[in-house]
Amino acid sequence: MDIQPHAHEIVLVPEIGVPFDLDCDYLDLKARAEAACSTALMLEPYGLDLTPEDADNTTAAVLTSSYAADPAGTSAKATERRLAKLRPAALVQVSNMLGQFGQMVVQDSIQIRHLVTNKLLVEVEHDDARIRLRALEMLGKISDVGLFTDKKEITVAHTTTDDLRARLKSKLQRLIGDDKPEEAEYEVVQDTPDAG
Repeated sequence: MDIQPHAHEIVLVPEIGVPFDLDCDYLDLKARAEAACSTALMLEPYGLDLTPEDADNTTAAVLTSSYAADPAGTSAKATERRLAKLRPAALVQVSNMLGQFGQMVVQDSIQIRHLVTNKLLVEVEHDDARIRLRALEMLGKISDVGLFTDKKEITVAHTTTDDLRARLKSKLQRLIGDDKPEEAEYEVVQDTPDAG
């Protein structure tokens, strides 16, 4: 879509042939909010008011907390039609809050990692040898250190068909209990086409 500004009005020139579907099967709320926010910010210089009201902040807070509890469920309920009923300022607030929420989760996990590592470092100096040893073991298992990681090794043995036949024959001989298995008699029969 091309936006052409004129004196105090916006003329939208649609692109013909671009499919538009209001009922998308599934799109994450965060992606929808980012797209709506980008559109709103693009229209702001042309007079779109993005000043949030109390209701916009409340709506954004409810959507963000709902998304934090159930991202897939909230995203499924936040359809294009429902989001289109919200004020642009509320959509910008939702996008901003979800962006901050994502950053806080990453920061919190980093902080928790540092906290656990620091607590283990304190326990290394404990009077009880068992606690010291366990703290050292846990520190060694941190992925950055990787001293005590459990490793599993899988060996794949490739054998030929002849080797498999020989092994099978040997096992069968042991099961039968006979040193020399009898050779089976067989006759080669060739298929002949019907003359009929």
